[in-house]
Amino acid sequence: MTVQTATLSNGFRIVTEHMPGLESAAIGIWVTAGGRHERPEQNGIAHFLEHMAFKGTETRSALQIAEAIEDVGGYINAYTSREVTAYYARVLRNDVGLALDVISDILRNPVFDPKEIEVERHVILQEIGQALDTPDDVIFDWLQERAYPDQALGRTILGETDRVSAFSKEDLSTFVTEHYGPSQMILAAAGAVEHDSIVKQAEQMFGDMAERPALVADAARFQGGESRHVKDLEQAHIALAFESPGYRDTDFYVAQVYSVALGGGMSSRLFQEIREKRGLCYTIFAQTGAYSDTGMTTIYAGTSGEEILDLTHLTVDEMKRAAEDMSPAEVARARAQMKAGLLMGLESPSSRTERLARMTQIWGEVPPLEDTVSRIDSVTTGDVRAFAEHLACKAPAALALYGPVQAAPGLDALQQRRVA
Repeated sequence: MTVQTATLSNGFRIVTEHMPGLESAAIGIWVTAGGRHERPEQNGIAHFLEHMAFKGTETRSALQIAEAIEDVGGYINAYTSREVTAYYARVLRNDVGLALDVISDILRNPVFDPKEIEVERHVILQEIGQALDTPDDVIFDWLQERAYPDQALGRTILGETDRVSAFSKEDLSTFVTEHYGPSQMILAAAGAVEHDSIVKQAEQMFGDMAERPALVADAARFQGGESRHVKDLEQAHIALAFESPGYRDTDFYVAQVYSVALGGGMSSRLFQEIREKRGLCYTIFAQTGAYSDTGMTTIYAGTSGEEILDLTHLTVDEMKRAAEDMSPAEVARARAQMKAGLLMGLESPSSRTERLARMTQIWGEVPPLEDTVSRIDSVTTGDVRAFAEHLACKAPAALALYGPVQAAPGLDALQQRRVA
């Protein structure tokens, strides 16, 4: 499997990887514009725009967009994150050109019909309502807001109801003009694909786009804080976040290995100590996410209101203990889990396409898979212990609580326990 790249004269980037033996392919366009690129009055518009892309173009209705892909047995979708918006499809070998034609059409020729805007506005408002009714969804929005207050990175991707209710056709067009330039787009494809054919088609579809400077998002500032929402629910939900390395940081893989060892599986410390030995919860996990200039290691658990104090104290204690006695066997197991997850995932064209786009976004190129595996293997027990000590005692923290959380300790109390 060989990664091939090309860049059009206007800055539009193309990266492909042929996977022998497959009859299907994944193809999509990743736009390096997401929630953190919105101004305060635009909060939620990147996600709104993603929805509207499928609501009709100058040549296809919303139904025709869906039928064009599904008539050949394919699948098309999109998502919005805080740093990218992606439009992608999965099709058979002979339909790669069709998929790219449909994706280019929805990106280049949306009509933003006012009637469709109103229909989709209602859909998104329902989506917001559903998220607010889902405790283990909304708590992460509150956690993000406390970690990065008064910043685009801290605002919800879906947007607030009042702003979404007011977006107009002009607002959507303005965001496209500001952020959907050719140098902000990455066309990625993997599976049964032919690089030269895709480059030729991309030149026809995107080569005439005028080059324009990309608007740079404001630098992130992890500040931390507490968000507590008392409500009569069956479970008390708690989410803790600690500032961690961004994905270009040299400690990025150390943070990843640490979070897997701490709470990434059934053998992890948090799962074993808090669920298996003490039965204090059904769900508990740790994970590390990263952005271009910052990151968050997050711990989440759901428990009863009566047991949230014990669970929280034990969580902090396990973090501190990891700094003292994280074993080589635990680190080796975490490295193995990471490598297996990476390599197993890349047997899928969709996952491989996602990696091509993400690596191009981060590094401007796709490093060999062996380099990534080597970086994971290079993480030592000493590295993990040092990172664990920093996280347990020094890293800025944010806390979000939801449900019957009256007995939960506040962030100040947790800070005292961290340094005790």
